[in-house]
Amino acid sequence: MEIIFDQSLVEAHRRRALRRADEKAAFLLDIVAQELADRVSVVERHFDKAMELHGYTGATARRLAETGKIDAIERVETDRGFGSADTPVTVAPLERVPAEPESLNLLVSPLSLHLTNDTPGVFIQARRALKPDGLFLAAIPGSGTLQELREVLLAAEAELMGGASPRVIPFADVREMGALLQRAGFALPVVDAETYTVRYDSLFGLLKDLRAMGMTNPLAARSRTPMPRRFFLKAAEIYAERFSDPDGRIRATFSVIYVSGWAPHESQQKPLKPGSAKQRLSDALGVSEQPLKDHKRGS
Repeated sequence: MEIIFDQSLVEAHRRRALRRADEKAAFLLDIVAQELADRVSVVERHFDKAMELHGYTGATARRLAETGKIDAIERVETDRGFGSADTPVTVAPLERVPAEPESLNLLVSPLSLHLTNDTPGVFIQARRALKPDGLFLAAIPGSGTLQELREVLLAAEAELMGGASPRVIPFADVREMGALLQRAGFALPVVDAETYTVRYDSLFGLLKDLRAMGMTNPLAARSRTPMPRRFFLKAAEIYAERFSDPDGRIRATFSVIYVSGWAPHESQQKPLKPGSAKQRLSDALGVSEQPLKDHKRGS
């Protein structure tokens, strides 16, 4: 397994975000919490036992409870400080689902799976933790997220230092997430993405929010050399030149991939077996059927 993220640094960033508790910087998590709750609310099902997996503030758990479709929700976090006396949390590492096999009806992961080294393994754990016909929902930052920041940091470092090191984490795309659902054995997989554009006065406002979100660089291959102030000033200048609106404010893109999959159950709809169709496609389309001619590829 390739080690992409320094998990000790991921934890340090999460704890720092917890200490700062900047409510304004929680906007993306709040959006995702409401979206996941909306998706649960339209499912014609009642869930006896649910789990929120590493949801930072617990916003998703609260929104899920408000749907009235869940009897009990267990919150899982990497530190007890994310909970309170009224809302305790189960402590577990970021890459572990602390649930017995077939013990949950619903498992929800808001904005944490993009920081796991063994993401396929977490998906497999999620499927095993669900009872048959249990639902897995996740919101995962995807490709396109912080694309502007990635570009300007690379440009600034190349201009000032003559080279560049990775400073924005890699994000998966929709197809990769769909493949992970199928690989983990989920039935009826669905994957879609939403893009959110946020505007800031400058690069420094964006960097402040990213620190408050716990989303600063945790890459194992990151440069350990502290960057001078002139690097960030140059990056801010390039950002304003390339990605600002007429009013001077800059744009930052956050693309969130929403995935859903069900633990297999005999009651679920299944695809037809090959050759089981009762009507020809040509008849349904009202066209005549023509045999294909042999085609030889030239050398």
